[in-house]
Amino acid sequence: MSASKATAANRFGLGARPGEIDRGGDGREVLLAQLRQPASSVEFEGLPDSAATMRSEFEQQRLNREDRGNKAPAPVMAAADNADAMAARPRRRAAMAAAAMPAGNKPASDADGPAQAMLRDMRRQQLNEFSARYRNAARTQAPFVERLTQFWSNHFAVSIDKGNARLYAASMEREAIRPHVLGRFQDMLLAVETHPAMLRYLDNAVSIGNDSRVAVNAERANKPKRGLNENLAREILELHTLGVNGGYRQADVTELARAITGWSTPGPREAQSFDKPFVFRANAHEPGARRVLDREYAEGGMEQGRAVLADLAKHPATAKHLSFKLARHFVADEPPPALVERMAQAYLRSDGDLRALYTSMVESDQAWAADARKFKTPNDFVISALRAGELPVENDARALIALLASLGQPVFTPRSPAGFPDTAADWSSPDGLFKRIQAAQLFAARIDANGSTPYERAVSVLGSEAVSGDFAIGLRRAGSASDGYSLLFASPAFQWRA
Repeated sequence: MSASKATAANRFGLGARPGEIDRGGDGREVLLAQLRQPASSVEFEGLPDSAATMRSEFEQQRLNREDRGNKAPAPVMAAADNADAMAARPRRRAAMAAAAMPAGNKPASDADGPAQAMLRDMRRQQLNEFSARYRNAARTQAPFVERLTQFWSNHFAVSIDKGNARLYAASMEREAIRPHVLGRFQDMLLAVETHPAMLRYLDNAVSIGNDSRVAVNAERANKPKRGLNENLAREILELHTLGVNGGYRQADVTELARAITGWSTPGPREAQSFDKPFVFRANAHEPGARRVLDREYAEGGMEQGRAVLADLAKHPATAKHLSFKLARHFVADEPPPALVERMAQAYLRSDGDLRALYTSMVESDQAWAADARKFKTPNDFVISALRAGELPVENDARALIALLASLGQPVFTPRSPAGFPDTAADWSSPDGLFKRIQAAQLFAARIDANGSTPYERAVSVLGSEAVSGDFAIGLRRAGSASDGYSLLFASPAFQWRA
Protein backbone atom coordinates (compact mmCIF):
# COMPACT_ATOMS: atom_id res chain seq x y z
CA MET A 1 0.00 0.00 0.00
CA SER A 2 1.35 3.43 -0.91
CA ALA A 3 1.86 5.85 1.95
CA SER A 4 1.34 9.54 1.29
CA LYS A 5 3.52 12.18 2.87
CA ALA A 6 0.37 14.05 3.91
CA THR A 7 -0.72 11.04 5.96
CA ALA A 8 2.77 10.67 7.40
CA ALA A 9 2.78 14.31 8.50
CA ASN A 10 -0.76 14.48 9.86
CA ARG A 11 -1.54 11.01 11.16
CA PHE A 12 1.88 10.16 12.56
CA GLY A 13 3.53 13.55 12.94
CA LEU A 14 2.48 16.83 14.48
CA GLY A 15 0.80 18.26 11.42
CA ALA A 16 2.57 19.53 8.33
CA ARG A 17 4.37 22.82 7.93
CA PRO A 18 3.93 24.55 4.54
CA GLY A 19 6.12 22.80 1.99
CA GLU A 20 6.64 19.69 4.13
CA ILE A 21 4.49 17.42 1.96
CA ASP A 22 5.13 19.11 -1.40
CA ARG A 23 8.16 17.05 -2.32
CA GLY A 24 7.74 13.57 -3.73
CA GLY A 25 8.56 10.37 -1.90
CA ASP A 26 6.95 7.72 0.23
CA GLY A 27 5.45 8.71 3.58
CA ARG A 28 6.48 5.45 5.19
CA GLU A 29 10.13 6.09 4.38
CA VAL A 30 9.84 9.63 5.76
CA LEU A 31 8.84 8.22 9.15
CA LEU A 32 11.42 5.43 9.16
CA ALA A 33 14.16 7.96 8.33
CA GLN A 34 13.24 9.95 11.44
CA LEU A 35 13.74 6.83 13.57
CA ARG A 36 17.31 6.34 12.38
CA GLN A 37 18.87 9.28 14.17
CA PRO A 38 18.20 11.31 17.32
CA ALA A 39 16.12 14.44 16.91
CA SER A 40 17.71 17.82 17.56
CA SER A 41 17.59 19.06 21.15
CA VAL A 42 18.85 22.57 20.47
CA GLU A 43 15.70 24.20 21.89
CA PHE A 44 16.44 22.70 25.32
CA GLU A 45 20.02 23.87 25.62
CA GLY A 46 20.72 25.94 28.71
CA LEU A 47 17.78 24.66 30.76
CA PRO A 48 18.75 23.55 34.29
CA ASP A 49 18.72 19.85 35.09
CA SER A 50 16.64 18.46 37.94
CA ALA A 51 19.57 18.37 40.35
CA ALA A 52 20.18 22.10 39.86
CA THR A 53 16.45 22.78 40.19
CA MET A 54 16.32 20.80 43.42
CA ARG A 55 19.22 22.75 44.90
CA SER A 56 17.43 25.98 43.97
CA GLU A 57 14.23 24.65 45.53
CA PHE A 58 15.98 23.91 48.82
CA GLU A 59 17.71 27.29 48.84
CA GLN A 60 14.42 29.07 48.18
CA GLN A 61 12.83 27.18 51.07
CA ARG A 62 15.73 28.21 53.33
CA LEU A 63 15.35 31.85 52.35
CA ASN A 64 11.62 31.60 52.93
CA ARG A 65 12.19 30.36 56.46
CA GLU A 66 14.51 33.28 57.11
CA ASP A 67 11.92 35.70 55.77
CA ARG A 68 9.24 34.26 58.02
CA GLY A 69 11.54 34.75 60.95
CA ASN A 70 12.09 38.40 60.10
CA LYS A 71 8.65 39.58 59.03
CA ALA A 72 5.13 38.51 58.12
CA PRO A 73 4.90 35.11 56.42
CA ALA A 74 6.06 35.04 52.81
CA PRO A 75 4.40 32.88 50.15
CA VAL A 76 5.19 29.24 50.70
CA MET A 77 7.51 27.78 48.06
CA ALA A 78 5.09 26.36 45.56
CA ALA A 79 7.32 26.55 42.51
CA ALA A 80 4.21 27.51 40.63
CA ASP A 81 4.23 30.37 38.23
CA ASN A 82 1.05 31.94 37.03
CA ALA A 83 1.18 29.51 34.10
CA ASP A 84 0.80 26.67 36.60
CA ALA A 85 -2.11 28.39 38.26
CA MET A 86 -3.86 28.72 34.92
CA ALA A 87 -3.23 25.08 34.18
CA ALA A 88 -4.71 24.05 37.53
CA ARG A 89 -7.85 26.10 36.89
CA PRO A 90 -8.57 25.47 33.22
CA ARG A 91 -12.21 26.48 33.30
CA ARG A 92 -11.42 29.98 34.56
CA ARG A 93 -9.61 31.11 31.46
CA ALA A 94 -11.35 31.80 28.16
CA ALA A 95 -9.40 31.28 24.99
CA MET A 96 -9.78 34.92 23.94
CA ALA A 97 -8.39 36.26 27.19
CA ALA A 98 -5.60 33.68 27.13
CA ALA A 99 -4.30 34.66 23.73
CA ALA A 100 -4.55 38.35 24.53
CA MET A 101 -2.59 38.08 27.76
CA PRO A 102 0.44 40.38 27.78
CA ALA A 103 3.86 38.84 27.93
CA GLY A 104 6.46 39.52 30.55
CA ASN A 105 6.92 38.73 34.21
CA LYS A 106 5.52 40.59 37.15
CA PRO A 107 7.92 43.39 38.06
CA ALA A 108 9.85 43.08 41.25
CA SER A 109 8.63 45.00 44.26
CA ASP A 110 10.99 47.01 46.41
CA ALA A 111 9.66 45.01 49.34
CA ASP A 112 10.56 41.68 47.76
CA GLY A 113 13.30 39.82 49.53
CA PRO A 114 15.74 37.17 48.32
CA ALA A 115 13.12 34.40 48.66
CA GLN A 116 10.66 36.19 46.39
CA ALA A 117 13.36 37.06 43.87
CA MET A 118 14.44 33.44 43.72
CA LEU A 119 10.86 32.29 43.36
CA ARG A 120 10.46 34.60 40.37
CA ASP A 121 13.59 33.10 38.83
CA MET A 122 12.22 29.59 39.26
CA ARG A 123 8.90 30.65 37.76
CA ARG A 124 10.74 32.11 34.80
CA GLN A 125 12.74 28.92 34.36
CA GLN A 126 9.57 26.87 34.29
CA LEU A 127 8.09 29.17 31.64
CA ASN A 128 11.29 28.74 29.65
CA GLU A 129 10.91 24.96 29.90
CA PHE A 130 7.33 25.05 28.62
CA SER A 131 8.28 27.49 25.86
CA ALA A 132 11.12 25.25 24.71
CA ARG A 133 8.76 22.27 24.53
CA TYR A 134 6.32 24.01 22.21
CA ARG A 135 8.96 25.81 20.19
CA ASN A 136 10.56 22.45 19.52
CA ALA A 137 7.24 20.91 18.52
CA ALA A 138 6.44 23.83 16.20
CA ARG A 139 9.82 23.76 14.45
CA THR A 140 11.12 20.19 14.60
CA GLN A 141 12.18 18.39 11.44
CA ALA A 142 11.44 15.07 13.19
CA PRO A 143 7.76 15.49 14.15
CA PHE A 144 7.13 11.73 14.38
CA VAL A 145 9.81 11.42 17.05
CA GLU A 146 8.46 14.44 18.91
CA ARG A 147 4.98 12.95 18.79
CA LEU A 148 6.37 9.73 20.26
CA THR A 149 8.10 11.72 22.99
CA GLN A 150 4.87 13.42 24.01
CA PHE A 151 3.03 10.09 23.84
CA TRP A 152 5.42 8.54 26.36
CA SER A 153 5.32 11.64 28.54
CA ASN A 154 1.56 11.19 28.80
CA HIS A 155 1.94 7.44 29.31
CA PHE A 156 4.12 8.20 32.34
CA ALA A 157 1.86 11.01 33.46
CA VAL A 158 2.87 13.42 36.20
CA SER A 159 0.76 16.41 37.17
CA ILE A 160 2.07 19.81 38.22
CA ASP A 161 -0.95 20.36 40.43
CA LYS A 162 0.88 18.34 43.09
CA GLY A 163 3.12 20.95 44.66
CA ASN A 164 6.22 18.91 45.42
CA ALA A 165 6.33 17.49 41.86
CA ARG A 166 5.41 20.51 39.75
CA LEU A 167 8.95 21.75 39.18
CA TYR A 168 9.97 18.41 37.67
CA ALA A 169 7.24 17.26 35.28
CA ALA A 170 8.70 19.04 32.25
CA SER A 171 12.27 18.10 33.12
CA MET A 172 11.20 14.45 33.43
CA GLU A 173 10.12 14.52 29.79
CA ARG A 174 13.45 16.08 28.84
CA GLU A 175 15.68 13.89 31.02
CA ALA A 176 13.92 10.52 31.25
CA ILE A 177 11.81 10.31 28.06
CA ARG A 178 13.71 12.07 25.28
CA PRO A 179 17.03 10.23 25.70
CA HIS A 180 15.29 6.84 25.53
CA VAL A 181 12.47 7.40 23.02
CA LEU A 182 14.45 5.55 20.32
CA GLY A 183 16.03 3.04 22.70
CA ARG A 184 14.85 0.26 25.00
CA PHE A 185 11.66 0.55 27.00
CA GLN A 186 13.46 -1.01 29.97
CA ASP A 187 15.85 1.96 30.13
CA MET A 188 13.07 4.51 29.81
CA LEU A 189 11.08 2.75 32.52
CA LEU A 190 13.97 2.84 34.99
CA ALA A 191 14.77 6.47 34.17
CA VAL A 192 11.16 7.51 34.79
CA GLU A 193 10.64 5.55 38.00
CA THR A 194 13.80 7.02 39.52
CA HIS A 195 13.06 10.60 38.46
CA PRO A 196 12.07 13.05 41.21
CA ALA A 197 8.87 13.99 39.36
CA MET A 198 7.54 10.44 39.56
CA LEU A 199 8.96 9.64 43.00
CA ARG A 200 7.31 12.71 44.47
CA TYR A 201 4.08 12.62 42.47
CA LEU A 202 3.28 9.05 43.55
CA ASP A 203 4.79 9.39 47.03
CA ASN A 204 7.55 6.80 46.77
CA ALA A 205 10.06 9.34 48.03
CA VAL A 206 8.49 8.95 51.49
CA SER A 207 7.76 5.21 51.35
CA ILE A 208 9.39 3.33 54.23
CA GLY A 209 9.67 -0.43 54.63
CA ASN A 210 7.78 -1.54 57.72
CA ASP A 211 10.73 -3.67 58.83
CA SER A 212 13.43 -1.29 57.63
CA ARG A 213 16.06 0.12 59.98
CA VAL A 214 14.31 3.51 59.89
CA ALA A 215 10.99 1.98 60.97
CA VAL A 216 12.55 -0.23 63.64
CA ASN A 217 14.52 2.66 65.14
CA ALA A 218 11.42 4.87 65.16
CA GLU A 219 9.46 2.18 66.97
CA ARG A 220 12.20 1.71 69.55
CA ALA A 221 12.26 5.44 70.18
CA ASN A 222 8.47 5.51 70.41
CA LYS A 223 8.34 8.01 67.55
CA PRO A 224 5.71 8.19 64.81
CA LYS A 225 6.83 6.51 61.61
CA ARG A 226 5.85 6.60 57.98
CA GLY A 227 4.99 3.26 56.45
CA LEU A 228 4.86 1.56 53.10
CA ASN A 229 3.28 3.55 50.25
CA GLU A 230 1.96 1.51 47.32
CA ASN A 231 1.02 4.31 44.92
CA LEU A 232 3.99 4.08 42.58
CA ALA A 233 4.07 0.28 42.59
CA ARG A 234 0.39 0.10 41.67
CA GLU A 235 0.76 2.51 38.77
CA ILE A 236 3.88 0.77 37.51
CA LEU A 237 1.87 -2.41 37.15
CA GLU A 238 -1.49 -0.97 36.12
CA LEU A 239 -0.43 1.90 33.87
CA HIS A 240 3.26 1.80 33.02
CA THR A 241 3.84 -1.89 32.21
CA LEU A 242 1.35 -4.78 32.37
CA GLY A 243 -1.91 -2.87 32.12
CA VAL A 244 -5.05 -3.19 34.19
CA ASN A 245 -5.74 -6.68 32.80
CA GLY A 246 -2.12 -7.76 32.90
CA GLY A 247 -2.55 -10.55 35.41
CA TYR A 248 -1.07 -9.00 38.54
CA ARG A 249 -2.62 -9.30 42.01
CA GLN A 250 -2.71 -7.08 45.07
CA ALA A 251 0.08 -9.16 46.56
CA ASP A 252 2.26 -8.22 43.58
CA VAL A 253 1.56 -4.53 44.20
CA THR A 254 2.63 -4.85 47.82
CA GLU A 255 5.74 -6.85 47.01
CA LEU A 256 6.82 -4.41 44.30
CA ALA A 257 6.22 -1.51 46.71
CA ARG A 258 8.52 -3.22 49.19
CA ALA A 259 11.14 -3.82 46.51
CA ILE A 260 11.33 -0.10 45.67
CA THR A 261 11.35 1.23 49.23
CA GLY A 262 14.35 3.49 49.63
CA TRP A 263 14.00 4.89 46.09
CA SER A 264 13.86 8.54 47.04
CA THR A 265 15.19 12.04 46.44
CA PRO A 266 17.79 14.08 48.32
CA GLY A 267 16.64 16.28 51.18
CA PRO A 268 17.55 19.85 52.13
CA ARG A 269 20.34 18.67 54.45
CA GLU A 270 22.02 17.03 51.45
CA ALA A 271 21.78 20.13 49.27
CA GLN A 272 25.55 20.59 49.03
CA SER A 273 26.46 16.94 48.53
CA PHE A 274 24.36 15.51 45.67
CA ASP A 275 24.86 15.69 41.93
CA LYS A 276 21.84 13.56 40.99
CA PRO A 277 18.22 14.10 42.05
CA PHE A 278 17.83 10.44 43.05
CA VAL A 279 19.08 8.66 46.13
CA PHE A 280 18.72 5.10 47.35
CA ARG A 281 18.18 5.08 51.12
CA ALA A 282 19.26 1.64 52.32
CA ASN A 283 17.98 2.36 55.84
CA ALA A 284 14.43 2.80 54.47
CA HIS A 285 14.53 -0.30 52.25
CA GLU A 286 12.43 -3.31 53.27
CA PRO A 287 14.84 -6.20 53.84
CA GLY A 288 14.31 -9.69 52.49
CA ALA A 289 13.45 -11.49 49.28
CA ARG A 290 10.42 -10.44 47.26
CA ARG A 291 8.03 -12.44 45.08
CA VAL A 292 6.42 -10.58 42.15
CA LEU A 293 4.36 -12.36 39.48
CA ASP A 294 5.49 -15.72 40.87
CA ARG A 295 9.17 -14.88 40.44
CA GLU A 296 11.61 -14.65 43.34
CA TYR A 297 13.92 -11.67 43.75
CA ALA A 298 16.72 -12.01 46.28
CA GLU A 299 17.59 -9.24 48.69
CA GLY A 300 19.76 -6.80 46.82
CA GLY A 301 18.99 -3.27 47.87
CA MET A 302 18.51 -1.00 44.88
CA GLU A 303 19.14 -3.86 42.47
CA GLN A 304 16.11 -5.76 43.71
CA GLY A 305 13.66 -3.19 42.38
CA ARG A 306 15.71 -2.70 39.24
CA ALA A 307 15.49 -6.44 38.51
CA VAL A 308 11.70 -6.42 38.91
CA LEU A 309 11.37 -3.51 36.48
CA ALA A 310 13.60 -5.25 33.93
CA ASP A 311 11.37 -8.32 33.98
CA LEU A 312 8.19 -6.24 33.80
CA ALA A 313 9.56 -4.48 30.71
CA LYS A 314 9.99 -7.85 28.95
CA HIS A 315 6.63 -9.30 29.98
CA PRO A 316 4.17 -10.28 27.18
CA ALA A 317 1.40 -8.32 28.91
CA THR A 318 3.57 -5.21 28.79
CA ALA A 319 4.21 -5.76 25.08
CA LYS A 320 0.48 -5.96 24.42
CA HIS A 321 -0.41 -3.02 26.66
CA LEU A 322 2.16 -0.69 25.08
CA SER A 323 1.29 -1.83 21.56
CA PHE A 324 -2.41 -1.22 22.10
CA LYS A 325 -1.83 2.26 23.49
CA LEU A 326 0.49 3.23 20.64
CA ALA A 327 -1.88 1.87 18.00
CA ARG A 328 -4.82 3.65 19.63
CA HIS A 329 -2.84 6.90 19.72
CA PHE A 330 -1.69 6.82 16.11
CA VAL A 331 -4.22 4.75 14.17
CA ALA A 332 -7.72 4.47 15.65
CA ASP A 333 -9.66 4.61 18.90
CA GLU A 334 -10.29 0.89 18.44
CA PRO A 335 -7.13 -0.29 16.67
CA PRO A 336 -7.17 -3.53 14.63
CA PRO A 337 -6.27 -6.47 16.93
CA ALA A 338 -4.00 -7.88 14.23
CA LEU A 339 -1.98 -4.66 14.22
CA VAL A 340 -1.64 -4.70 18.01
CA GLU A 341 -0.49 -8.33 17.92
CA ARG A 342 2.02 -7.61 15.17
CA MET A 343 3.49 -4.78 17.20
CA ALA A 344 3.61 -6.80 20.41
CA GLN A 345 5.48 -9.61 18.72
CA ALA A 346 8.01 -7.17 17.27
CA TYR A 347 8.54 -5.74 20.74
CA LEU A 348 9.13 -9.18 22.28
CA ARG A 349 11.44 -10.36 19.49
CA SER A 350 13.59 -7.27 19.89
CA ASP A 351 13.81 -7.48 23.70
CA GLY A 352 11.78 -4.32 24.13
CA ASP A 353 13.47 -2.20 21.49
CA LEU A 354 11.19 0.77 20.84
CA ARG A 355 12.47 1.40 17.31
CA ALA A 356 11.36 -2.12 16.40
CA LEU A 357 7.95 -1.44 17.92
CA TYR A 358 7.47 1.79 15.96
CA THR A 359 8.81 0.25 12.75
CA SER A 360 6.33 -2.61 13.01
CA MET A 361 3.47 -0.11 13.20
CA VAL A 362 4.74 2.08 10.34
CA GLU A 363 5.33 -0.90 8.05
CA SER A 364 1.83 -2.30 8.59
CA ASP A 365 -0.71 -1.53 5.86
CA GLN A 366 -3.40 -1.36 8.54
CA ALA A 367 -1.77 1.75 9.99
CA TRP A 368 -2.22 3.51 6.63
CA ALA A 369 -5.80 2.44 5.96
CA ALA A 370 -8.09 5.13 4.60
CA ASP A 371 -10.57 4.69 7.46
CA ALA A 372 -7.90 5.09 10.17
CA ARG A 373 -8.71 8.46 11.74
CA LYS A 374 -8.06 10.12 15.08
CA PHE A 375 -9.62 13.26 16.53
CA LYS A 376 -6.92 15.65 17.67
CA THR A 377 -6.48 16.31 21.35
CA PRO A 378 -6.27 20.01 22.23
CA ASN A 379 -2.50 19.65 22.47
CA ASP A 380 -2.35 18.10 18.98
CA PHE A 381 -4.66 20.78 17.60
CA VAL A 382 -2.62 23.66 19.00
CA ILE A 383 0.73 22.25 17.83
CA SER A 384 -0.59 21.49 14.35
CA ALA A 385 -1.97 25.04 14.10
CA LEU A 386 1.40 26.48 15.15
CA ARG A 387 3.07 24.40 12.44
CA ALA A 388 0.51 25.03 9.68
CA GLY A 389 0.45 28.76 10.38
CA GLU A 390 4.21 28.99 10.94
CA LEU A 391 3.39 30.84 14.13
CA PRO A 392 6.12 31.72 16.61
CA VAL A 393 6.19 30.51 20.21
CA GLU A 394 7.22 33.39 22.42
CA ASN A 395 9.82 32.99 25.16
CA ASP A 396 7.08 33.84 27.63
CA ALA A 397 4.56 31.09 26.88
CA ARG A 398 1.85 32.04 29.35
CA ALA A 399 -0.69 32.86 26.66
CA LEU A 400 -0.15 29.50 24.95
CA ILE A 401 -0.32 27.65 28.27
CA ALA A 402 -3.53 29.41 29.24
CA LEU A 403 -5.03 28.64 25.83
CA LEU A 404 -4.35 24.92 26.29
CA ALA A 405 -5.90 25.12 29.75
CA SER A 406 -9.04 26.74 28.35
CA LEU A 407 -9.28 23.97 25.75
CA GLY A 408 -9.28 21.37 28.51
CA GLN A 409 -5.72 20.03 28.30
CA PRO A 410 -3.59 22.14 30.63
CA VAL A 411 0.12 21.50 30.22
CA PHE A 412 1.35 18.63 32.43
CA THR A 413 -1.89 18.63 34.42
CA PRO A 414 -3.77 15.39 33.70
CA ARG A 415 -6.61 14.55 36.04
CA SER A 416 -5.01 11.28 37.13
CA PRO A 417 -1.84 9.18 36.77
CA ALA A 418 -3.51 7.59 33.73
CA GLY A 419 -2.73 10.75 31.76
CA PHE A 420 -4.93 12.64 29.34
CA PRO A 421 -7.49 10.49 27.48
CA ASP A 422 -6.92 9.59 23.84
CA THR A 423 -10.28 9.01 22.14
CA ALA A 424 -12.66 11.24 20.19
CA ALA A 425 -15.43 10.92 22.77
CA ASP A 426 -13.20 12.58 25.37
CA TRP A 427 -12.57 15.73 23.33
CA SER A 428 -15.53 16.33 21.01
CA SER A 429 -18.11 17.86 23.35
CA PRO A 430 -20.09 20.88 22.08
CA ASP A 431 -18.28 23.15 24.53
CA GLY A 432 -14.91 21.79 23.45
CA LEU A 433 -15.71 22.29 19.77
CA PHE A 434 -16.92 25.85 20.39
CA LYS A 435 -13.66 26.72 22.14
CA ARG A 436 -11.70 25.27 19.23
CA ILE A 437 -13.56 27.59 16.87
CA GLN A 438 -12.54 30.51 19.09
CA ALA A 439 -8.95 29.29 19.09
CA ALA A 440 -9.05 28.89 15.29
CA GLN A 441 -10.00 32.56 14.99
CA LEU A 442 -7.15 33.57 17.26
CA PHE A 443 -4.61 31.59 15.27
CA ALA A 444 -5.98 32.91 11.98
CA ALA A 445 -5.56 36.50 13.11
CA ARG A 446 -1.85 35.95 13.73
CA ILE A 447 -0.90 34.44 10.35
CA ASP A 448 1.40 36.30 8.03
CA ALA A 449 0.08 35.08 4.68
CA ASN A 450 3.34 35.70 2.79
CA GLY A 451 1.41 35.83 -0.47
CA SER A 452 -0.35 32.47 -0.06
CA THR A 453 -4.13 32.18 0.09
CA PRO A 454 -6.00 30.10 2.69
CA TYR A 455 -6.77 27.56 -0.02
CA GLU A 456 -3.11 27.28 -1.04
CA ARG A 457 -1.99 26.87 2.57
CA ALA A 458 -4.65 24.23 3.21
CA VAL A 459 -3.43 22.19 0.24
CA SER A 460 0.16 22.68 1.39
CA VAL A 461 -0.46 21.28 4.88
CA LEU A 462 -3.33 18.81 4.34
CA GLY A 463 -2.79 17.62 0.77
CA SER A 464 -5.00 18.13 -2.25
CA GLU A 465 -7.18 15.07 -1.55
CA ALA A 466 -8.28 16.50 1.81
CA VAL A 467 -9.09 19.94 0.37
CA SER A 468 -12.01 19.44 -1.98
CA GLY A 469 -15.76 19.96 -2.40
CA ASP A 470 -17.50 22.50 -0.19
CA PHE A 471 -14.38 22.88 1.96
CA ALA A 472 -12.31 24.02 -1.02
CA ILE A 473 -15.10 26.33 -2.22
CA GLY A 474 -15.40 27.91 1.24
CA LEU A 475 -11.68 28.54 1.40
CA ARG A 476 -11.65 30.18 -2.01
CA ARG A 477 -14.71 32.35 -1.31
CA ALA A 478 -13.82 33.46 2.21
CA GLY A 479 -14.54 37.14 2.79
CA SER A 480 -11.01 37.76 4.08
CA ALA A 481 -7.76 35.88 4.55
CA SER A 482 -8.46 35.71 8.27
CA ASP A 483 -11.89 34.16 7.63
CA GLY A 484 -10.30 31.62 5.33
CA TYR A 485 -7.65 30.62 7.83
CA SER A 486 -10.31 30.38 10.56
CA LEU A 487 -12.23 27.98 8.31
CA LEU A 488 -9.07 25.95 7.74
CA PHE A 489 -8.22 25.54 11.43
CA ALA A 490 -11.84 24.84 12.47
CA SER A 491 -12.56 22.40 9.61
CA PRO A 492 -13.04 18.65 10.16
CA ALA A 493 -10.14 18.07 7.78
CA PHE A 494 -7.85 19.90 10.20
CA GLN A 495 -9.43 18.66 13.44
CA TRP A 496 -9.00 15.01 12.48
CA ARG A 497 -5.71 13.24 11.88
CA ALA A 498 -6.26 11.15 8.76
